[in-house]
Amino acid sequence: MTRQPLSRYALRVASLAAALGLWQLLTSLDVDLWLRFSQFPTVTDVAHAFAERLSGDDYWTDLTDSLTRILTGFALAAVLGVATGVLVARSRLAEDLLGPVLEVVRPIPAIALVPVAILLFPSNEQGIVFITCTAAFFPVLVSTRHAVRALTPVWEEAVRTMGGGRFRILGSVVLPGALPGIFGGLSVGIGVSWICVISAEMISGQYGVGYRTWQDYTVVDYPGVFVGMVTIGVLGWITSTAVELLGRRLTHWLPRSSYVPAGRTRTPRPLATPSRPDGEPQKQAQSEQQGQNDPEEARDEHLV
Repeated sequence: MTRQPLSRYALRVASLAAALGLWQLLTSLDVDLWLRFSQFPTVTDVAHAFAERLSGDDYWTDLTDSLTRILTGFALAAVLGVATGVLVARSRLAEDLLGPVLEVVRPIPAIALVPVAILLFPSNEQGIVFITCTAAFFPVLVSTRHAVRALTPVWEEAVRTMGGGRFRILGSVVLPGALPGIFGGLSVGIGVSWICVISAEMISGQYGVGYRTWQDYTVVDYPGVFVGMVTIGVLGWITSTAVELLGRRLTHWLPRSSYVPAGRTRTPRPLATPSRPDGEPQKQAQSEQQGQNDPEEARDEHLV
């Protein structure tokens, strides 16, 4: 492990520790300026509540229910979003038939579909999965559609020239070429799914992290509320990281650009040539420069 990754991890840990330290300082001193930190529980209070929750069975039941809902809804959204995005991008008939309906439904927030889910589905569990799927469906759909339309037609024409059919083009050109855009939509969709599944659990759920967080709020258990918030944040970070790692694994053929700080440019180092007392390196450099200029002069003469 090199020095640069170690320094980056150290900075990340230091930033998290600084945020927790600031939280502990403001809440323990009951600072009330414009924001009322005296109403917040301290970091130690949240840590004690977290330890108590970990020792009980309800916490793990809520965790399992929320993960089951999010993974089921997100998997359905990934399949349906990619399939619909490819279909709309590749077929004018599908775009004319599905495009207007999708564009009308897309601006509606998924959490606003809670009454619709209650009326449509016989159980709250199915309704929460439906809301989660709807939340992730549209980011995946839009990203897939734009990624497919951005593909260069030369690749498709090359496959057709070699005798490839429609399914061959789909499997060899369309889906591999659109993978970076598809995973961009999946990364956005998993975050939106967590927002909507927690909101749906607060409204119509019986178990889950969102339901438990809302119950803690109703009984004025603020450390329990923050336990739910921390749990949601950690679960969202883990799932988003998993999607990103899967995307990197499936698109390993893409060139990865290295980070260069602003204001710094990488300049190639000149090759060192052995020095001779008779000035031979200088003559050799002049001859190489003259050889590079000769094609340009020949091209200019040809144009004239």
